[in-house]
Amino acid sequence: MAVKYPLFSVIAREYKRISREGTSFFVVLIGPLFSFFLITSIFYSSVPRKLPVAVVDLDHTSISRKAAEFTNATPIAAINSDYINLTEARNAMNEGMIDAILYIPEGTEKNILKGSHSSVELYLNNANIIKGSLLNSGIQKAIKTLSAGIKLQTHLRNGETEKQAIAQIIPIQLHSEILFNPFASYAYFITLILLPVMLTVFTLFGTLYAIGSELQYGTALEWLQSSNNSIVIALIGKLLPYTIFFFIVAACMNIDLFSILGLPLRGSVGVILLSELLLILSYQSIAILFITLTKNMRLAISLGSAYTMLALTYAGFTFPTFGMPEVAQVINRIFPISYWMNIFSGQSLRSEAISNSFTHMLYLTGFILLGCFFIPRLKYVLLNQKYWWKI
Repeated sequence: MAVKYPLFSVIAREYKRISREGTSFFVVLIGPLFSFFLITSIFYSSVPRKLPVAVVDLDHTSISRKAAEFTNATPIAAINSDYINLTEARNAMNEGMIDAILYIPEGTEKNILKGSHSSVELYLNNANIIKGSLLNSGIQKAIKTLSAGIKLQTHLRNGETEKQAIAQIIPIQLHSEILFNPFASYAYFITLILLPVMLTVFTLFGTLYAIGSELQYGTALEWLQSSNNSIVIALIGKLLPYTIFFFIVAACMNIDLFSILGLPLRGSVGVILLSELLLILSYQSIAILFITLTKNMRLAISLGSAYTMLALTYAGFTFPTFGMPEVAQVINRIFPISYWMNIFSGQSLRSEAISNSFTHMLYLTGFILLGCFFIPRLKYVLLNQKYWWKI
């Protein structure tokens, strides 16, 4: 019997499934929003502060105390406690109690007053590269500031003016200006990766479950009949509610990134929203591809899990694409999120021209068309009687 309004019939059927099944409701709304909340709560501080640093002071002089004070005054470091020797401090580092050791050898002040070279040593736990780099930079600035102050006083005592002394100490000054992440913020880097990845994970898994469950639970024919046997209407009606939900989730992600975490928005909001819609449709198309090829929901979800996780490695988030081997650069092109990230970072951080985003949008459109190419094959799969057992 023909259905009078097949598209609305399929949409109503899918909304009923989402509201009735806890799995679907979790994937389309609860799961992604909870993951956003969890990631935001972890990285809300944006920049690590007051990491524990040990001082091994064998000199016990005013200069060594100033070195500890200058280090403690930096935002990144906090003097945890003094240690008697280097061995004790290293044991504390091995136990995870401290992240760095500032070692001031005996005779440091004496050598400085004699006018000879003197050095202090910095030991870093660089297992966490970002944390180690920030500590190294912060403590080096503190010690260099102290060293410059000592040199300045020496030149002033020799009768030089302050201007002459500064010119001797710093003959060339480098003025650096960080354009796109001036605060070395975790939020600008990690959340810009994790939140979109979570969006794509739930989009792909939600679509795989929505289509795959029709095969898994034997309702394929019922789904087709509700659309008057039109696979196009069946897919549009089924995926439209998910597309709307995931687009709302994407909008929540934007609010999180720009309003709560404070990422700059220097480009077009419209381009960002359009690119996110194309990203969602791309991963829904990939879900159609996986279901059509595997004809099995569990296998398709396993394949989708590997696909989304590989994007973290090959999509160029943490390691630049141009530095990868050629094989890795080719693999990079099979992930829609790598194209979307260029659009998003260009419009949010770099204030790129809108025209720069068009090429990446065309690639995203290509992923959508790839999924459309497999739609006839999906209808052939749905018409297999092994998926009708509930009828």
